[in-house]
Amino acid sequence: MNNTKTLLLALFLNCMMMYANSGVNTINRSAFYPIESNKPSPGFFEGAVLGNGGLGVIVTTRPDAVCLHFGHNNVWDIRLAEDNREKIGTFADVFKKARALSPDLKSIWDDKMFSDYLNMTADNYRKPYPRPFPCGTVVLGLDRRNVEVLGHKIYIDKGLCEVYLLNNGKKNTLQLFVESENDRLWFRLVDENSVVQPSCFNRLHILPDIQTPADIPPYSSIEKIKDGILGFSQVLPYSGPRKQDQKTGHPKDKAFRLEAQISPELEDGVRYTNQGLEEKMHPLEKNITKSNTPFFGVVSLTEGLAKEIDFNEKTIIPTSESYSLALTQTEKSWEMFWSKSGVDLKDKFLEKIWYWNLYFFNCAIREGVTCPGLFANWSLGNIGTAWHGDYHLNYNTQQPFWLTFSSNHLDKNLPYVDLVHHLMPVSQKWAKEYYGMRGAFFPHSAYPVDMTMHPYPVPDWGWEIFETPWMVQGLWWHYLYSKDDKFLKESAFAPIKEAVLFLVDYMKRPDAHGQQWNDKKYHIFPTVPPELYGLQPGFKYNHDTQLDITLVKFAFNAFLESIKVLGYEKIEAGNIKDVKTILENMPDYSTTPTTTLGDIYTAVPGEGDKIVYNVPASLTHVFPGEEFGMDSSPVIYNRLVNTYKAHQNEGGNDIVFLNLQAARLGVLDLDKFKRQVNYAMLPNGTVTDKELQTGGRYDDHSDFGYMGTMGIWFENFALPVVINECLIQSYSGIIHLFPNWNKQNDATFSTLRAVGAFLVSSRCSKGEVIYVEILSERGSVCKMKNPWNASRVQVIRNGKTAEVLNQGMLVFKTVPNEKIELRKL
Repeated sequence: MNNTKTLLLALFLNCMMMYANSGVNTINRSAFYPIESNKPSPGFFEGAVLGNGGLGVIVTTRPDAVCLHFGHNNVWDIRLAEDNREKIGTFADVFKKARALSPDLKSIWDDKMFSDYLNMTADNYRKPYPRPFPCGTVVLGLDRRNVEVLGHKIYIDKGLCEVYLLNNGKKNTLQLFVESENDRLWFRLVDENSVVQPSCFNRLHILPDIQTPADIPPYSSIEKIKDGILGFSQVLPYSGPRKQDQKTGHPKDKAFRLEAQISPELEDGVRYTNQGLEEKMHPLEKNITKSNTPFFGVVSLTEGLAKEIDFNEKTIIPTSESYSLALTQTEKSWEMFWSKSGVDLKDKFLEKIWYWNLYFFNCAIREGVTCPGLFANWSLGNIGTAWHGDYHLNYNTQQPFWLTFSSNHLDKNLPYVDLVHHLMPVSQKWAKEYYGMRGAFFPHSAYPVDMTMHPYPVPDWGWEIFETPWMVQGLWWHYLYSKDDKFLKESAFAPIKEAVLFLVDYMKRPDAHGQQWNDKKYHIFPTVPPELYGLQPGFKYNHDTQLDITLVKFAFNAFLESIKVLGYEKIEAGNIKDVKTILENMPDYSTTPTTTLGDIYTAVPGEGDKIVYNVPASLTHVFPGEEFGMDSSPVIYNRLVNTYKAHQNEGGNDIVFLNLQAARLGVLDLDKFKRQVNYAMLPNGTVTDKELQTGGRYDDHSDFGYMGTMGIWFENFALPVVINECLIQSYSGIIHLFPNWNKQNDATFSTLRAVGAFLVSSRCSKGEVIYVEILSERGSVCKMKNPWNASRVQVIRNGKTAEVLNQGMLVFKTVPNEKIELRKL
């Protein structure tokens, strides 16, 4: 990981060469898709979205002000409740109680003693902390008699936001950007000729977050009005309210400082009430002095351990030189980001979705910074704090990282890798102390804080077994798409092994394997289907869910393949034997008959065909399990397609997930996909979780848009992966070009990443593939379904004519950094 920047530079140069060869400059495609508003946008979900992967800023515009709302992936209310540890007991204790419940109960909550237990186990999660901690708002006030706000635009190719103003009849522009390498937001005011102008703003106001809990230490003000500086600092205590000592603090207390500096001086002022009374301005509010000084500004956020932050440290001074230097560095950073891959599609809405969401994704995540939670680095008041803004391991945490692989942004997966390692100690501890087993059991919900127990040990969602193999899946994918043996050895193998050890022990228990099952299979019991049923009386829907089976298979196979790559066969002989024995005796996937479509797959045994799902749990062996797809046998493929046709989804958790499954089957209706994205798109261009139908958890009284105001959903930035899978698929080790694309519609993609560490570029037009170019990073054997069916194919290696292939499946060896061209003869 330490060599990431060097690798990025090498990839940048390789990608540039690929672009030059293909004649398609996809680097600049992003410039065609600014995000804009032609009116003031005062709402949080209307404003411009900016960020550098750590610092996040929402720029909102009122008729009388420009407001800058700050958040950061590293800044959390880190207090944690871990009460009732002894009362929670062990898995064996709770399993015994659950088994004793009458199967005639409608719900496990109908048993008073078990209901009391469930409530007790949820106590810690009911606390309002931990959660992302909003970092405050900077207000640049205007006199509406002189200045009018017209709208804003984000240039996503370089991360620049422009707010358009009419200043005494003349057009002015406030230009803002978040610096790529440092947590600073810069701004300046220019005229139509880009000449920096004096300030048209009349006041500066800093607002610490209004929802700051009363039991948090009060903020400290920063005022240096002659230097144009206002700000505040905030300590974030490590200990809970009953344990914290605000005088002495704790060595692990954290803190942040938000400080704004502008080029003009500040001065005290007054305001008038609606009674005509004069009163002092609010705390941290000052007038901006009138001067001819060119208007520059910078807002700096400093965060970390409270004992290590210098609250008196001088911040950088906003000048023409410092602004220009930061802008140049930031533009280069965005250029490198966009150079990694690109698309040029005849369908411009799909192309816009691709570029917009990759822009948002880059704003939200960066190597070396805390992995984003549900709502990433944007928060204000209670916005961005629902469900603690935490890590939900039953798809929400994994989903955003699905795009990192095929989009060729592997560095963006590293915060996820760091998260897995952050969770390892508590996961191992829980496996040992709660389950009495080896390995690691990953929790249902988790936080980026110190944890010593499962944050949500409730035996419903807290008993979802599939979350453990799912959490390590992204590590194996990282290896498959990079073929980086060092990464596999140092970062991936240990967590995969720990997950496998737990699963082996769990499935070899007498309760999960034996005569009572009337077979020789190893069952996954008890478990809970994703977002369905919970724990049922009599364990009605609590064994062998489709997602459990497919992800256990995935993790076991990844473990076995890792051992081969690393040469660990001898030292892992015992574990290899256990894993292979279980793999040979896995439960079958459950099905149910329908009246019109024949048998279809279900999420769990005993389920019917009329279920309205939350997540698409009946096709998880297509994705994320990657067991089935377009190459499956005709019988299985037809059943998969019919399962998709029969699927009902309430919406809110499906917009990437279900559409990705359909793309893997080659049956995604792209026009319908676009309409759904448009339906769920907010004014700021992000896509929210939005409901689609009643019949599941929702009825006709439900607000179908209720999740849209909770925060900016980080998970949906994965939308480009749906488009990628329509253009190229490689999960099976065989590259398929344009598998879910009408080749009559022109499409070009450049350096999308395929399994085997291949960067692939191609174009289709008028019904056929025009060219194929491949950069082999690691020298793997390349397998590709012949894009020209049975036609003969000329292989060109590093510009020199080489062999001719004439099979339906093209198979050829490569060497590291070799550039391959395929041409139809």
